[in-house]
Amino acid sequence: MKVFVTGVGGQLGHDVMNELARRGHQGVGSDLAPSYSGIADGTSVTHMPYIPMDITDGDAVMNTITQGSYDAVIHCAAWTAVDAAEDEKNRPVVHRVNVTGTQNIALACSSACAKMLYLSTDYVFNGQGNAPWTPDCSDYAPLNVYGQSKLDGELMISQLLDEFFIVRIAWVFGKNGNNFIKTMLKLAETHDELRVVNDQIGTPTYTFDLARLLVDMIETDKYGYYHATNEGGYISWYDFACEIFRQSAERGNENAKRVKVYPVTTAQYGVSKAARPFNSRLDKYKLVQKGFTPLPDWKDALARYLDELEE
Repeated sequence: MKVFVTGVGGQLGHDVMNELARRGHQGVGSDLAPSYSGIADGTSVTHMPYIPMDITDGDAVMNTITQGSYDAVIHCAAWTAVDAAEDEKNRPVVHRVNVTGTQNIALACSSACAKMLYLSTDYVFNGQGNAPWTPDCSDYAPLNVYGQSKLDGELMISQLLDEFFIVRIAWVFGKNGNNFIKTMLKLAETHDELRVVNDQIGTPTYTFDLARLLVDMIETDKYGYYHATNEGGYISWYDFACEIFRQSAERGNENAKRVKVYPVTTAQYGVSKAARPFNSRLDKYKLVQKGFTPLPDWKDALARYLDELEE
């Protein structure tokens, strides 16, 4: 297959490109930068074909995708700075990237007869209650600007395409970029104590594992809405932090051995501009139902990720 991947300067796009290469598919990466701008780790993505493209430029998107003879587009590019999205000055840009950009990709996929896979988020729901959100649930009620923009992207795709993959993910971490794990390890270098919220519940998603699933999907015609995070049950950010430091301490990290982590409520923690969902539980039953292999346990994913960071 020949696959166009947006957002290869980010965590997921980086791993999707490498997964395509591992399987012998022809991956072409894209982002805003004039050349690949992600981590220079020597993996396949660093020397695979790259096309600079602004997804908010409809003509550029249409020309690039229709002229490239692509079998599929995996749309990873997005505005993901949740708190910054709340700023009045940023809202038009957030909409252009997450809604107009997605619309442009969908229109180009339609014209090129290419499969489209869009990455969405648990933030399209209201984050209330404690029941896991099912993939085909349409009780949308985003709490913040980012969530609304991702939902509007979903709705744009469903209006423009008859067949598509929409995959909602949460709590993402990967090698290429910043994430909660890197933040915790960095803070432990300068802090003896950390406060982490314990009333927001979900499951982490390792981009290395997710990339495998996404490529599995585009190799099929099993279209629809899916939820994808690592297995291992639902946890709080506090639980995640404790496991990060436990595993890091086992690897000899003296900062991880020293730091104390204390649970606090979201209200006690404060700071956040954007409202965060308390319930980010995503039901992944549909993966098995449709014959896809679920992602490994999140603790296993964390262990592999920490090993990768030490390389």
